[in-house]
Amino acid sequence: MNRIDNRFKQLKEKNKKALITFVTAGDPNFDATLQFIETMEEAGADIIELGVPFSDPLAEGPVIQAASERALKNGTKIDNVFAIVSKAREKTEIPLILLIYFNCIFKYGVNNFFKKCRESGVDGIIVPDLPFEEKEEINETAQEFGITVITLLAPTSKERMERIAKEAKGFVYCVSSLGVTGVRETFHKNLAEFVNEIHKYTDIPRAIGFGISTSEQVREIGRFCEGVIVGSAIVKRIGEADSVDNAVDSVKRFVAELRKALDE
Repeated sequence: MNRIDNRFKQLKEKNKKALITFVTAGDPNFDATLQFIETMEEAGADIIELGVPFSDPLAEGPVIQAASERALKNGTKIDNVFAIVSKAREKTEIPLILLIYFNCIFKYGVNNFFKKCRESGVDGIIVPDLPFEEKEEINETAQEFGITVITLLAPTSKERMERIAKEAKGFVYCVSSLGVTGVRETFHKNLAEFVNEIHKYTDIPRAIGFGISTSEQVREIGRFCEGVIVGSAIVKRIGEADSVDNAVDSVKRFVAELRKALDE
């Protein structure tokens, strides 16, 4: 059993929900990313997504786009992200997932990419710009190296929902609203109905993301899924901090608040 499946199994046994957090690797620097991984785990994160910076992140809103720009200016490349994961693995067994665009995998070489994922300790990947129908381009190689490819499922995917849900691994990433990532006050009006419908086709955990930014939203949304994903609200705090120490402190306090809300 891989780390992702094992973590959800442990949480289910404790009747708890997964708190999945996101930061952009290399923002504001490599050492800071390692600190964020450590401090988010300490504050109660169960799974951590690391965004691989990309010059044209189509699914991302302005907050994560800005973080990618900062990381790219620091010279962050895929090999740096693998190095961060390898270093993190010296201290932690928390599941680590890369959010990466397909062009980056293609340029790196699909076989080489998944080989490095396994060697460094990556557990899964999310490829937001790779349509479900084209996942076969990476699925076989990912399975060969034991890397879980996480599937995104949006409220607009009703005709394809059954097929997507039945083939999902790790967890289903349920997109809470249409458009790009970013802090939001409102979500798809039939979100609970959408997430519940997925359970007709699979028992795999369902984690909701895109725009979740407050303790109140985490508490409410956590009632009808197995996991909640928070990204832009964390990255925003990192971008606004005037030092790494203050960014780490801000992220730690925020993640602890989210953990408390999810457990209530």
